[in-house]
Amino acid sequence: MKNLRSFGRCFVLLLVLFVHKGYVTAKAFTGTYGINYGRIANNIPTPNEVVRLLKAAKIKNVRIYDADHTVLEAFRGSGLDLVIGLPNEFVKDMSSNADHALTWVTDNVKAYISNTHIVGIAVGNEVLGGSDLDLQNALYGAVKNIYNATQKLQLDKVVQITTAHSQAVFANSYPPSSCVFKEDVAQNMKKLLDLFTQMGSPFCLNAYPFLAYMGSPDQIDINYALFNPTDGVDDEKTNLHYDNMLDAQIDAAYAALEDAGFGKMEVIVTETGWASDGDENEGAATPENARTYNYNLRKRLAKRKGTPRRPKSMLKAYIFALFNENSKPGPTSERNFGLYKPDGTIAYDIGFPALKSSSSVSSRLSFKVFGAQTWHWSYISVLTACASSSFLFLRS
Repeated sequence: MKNLRSFGRCFVLLLVLFVHKGYVTAKAFTGTYGINYGRIANNIPTPNEVVRLLKAAKIKNVRIYDADHTVLEAFRGSGLDLVIGLPNEFVKDMSSNADHALTWVTDNVKAYISNTHIVGIAVGNEVLGGSDLDLQNALYGAVKNIYNATQKLQLDKVVQITTAHSQAVFANSYPPSSCVFKEDVAQNMKKLLDLFTQMGSPFCLNAYPFLAYMGSPDQIDINYALFNPTDGVDDEKTNLHYDNMLDAQIDAAYAALEDAGFGKMEVIVTETGWASDGDENEGAATPENARTYNYNLRKRLAKRKGTPRRPKSMLKAYIFALFNENSKPGPTSERNFGLYKPDGTIAYDIGFPALKSSSSVSSRLSFKVFGAQTWHWSYISVLTACASSSFLFLRS
């Protein structure tokens, strides 16, 4: 344990040095595929079991909606990239009190980052476009104070600050090229986008072809929503062709960003998925459709290509969600977005393994996965750097 503590202190020392020298920059996504680990349930596996499941499935990028210390402890030494969340109920306080923001980042990021690879903080979720105007007005201040806290703690180069938006921020999104931000969110959005430009953060979008199809089943071809073969849609203004709805939704966000003057900002999908069960009026929520959407989406992301409007910007997406969550309010579909059932078995087969007992699963990542997907260097190089840290500081 003494050696482990010494290693942790050395790691933090090196982290501060590399950040100070500008050797690292905040990068919160490795590859193209991630998962949302929601926990509004009383019957899902423990965080330690979840880490084993994610390793077995080789899912590197993970988002949670809070900063629960049980989860942060479970992710220690896992090699997985974790984005934590500042829940909406804390946004107003963080906006009005910079000291509270500093304390929150200290307790939930700095205290864990030497062993838990926290790569991002999502400040609130779907705040703009919501019904709470005071919350909307507080979002910018909360993001600013959280970012300032990471700067004070010299973590701003390794922890990316974001916030996720629903499609409620858009005035219209069809065809994609016509999309603009709603007038009632435009002022807050522009301030936020200005700040994100300074921070180098992306525009985070929660995009659900499932919801769009459910809203207009008579006007939308379900195959278009499911990535199945279809005639698709042409955008006459840009002459771009769309063979699936998700690409169109993302390009609508790009169009809105361009209209607002932020055409260089990247769009990352922070939530997308399809429900496998629903109420009587949610006929599209079936295991077959959920499997089709998520299987085709996985293939789409594996191609590592962009959208018609941004062909060179590789699409990245976090899937919603890891588990069916039995305590979520709302229609039945809300509790059935999981790739996995609460017992760790697959909800439908898209190529991921089921959760196995700890005796049958190795707790170590393969060298290939560990070496290719961890931070900017391996633990071996960190150990080597530790041996030379005194020399480096003498030269600085």
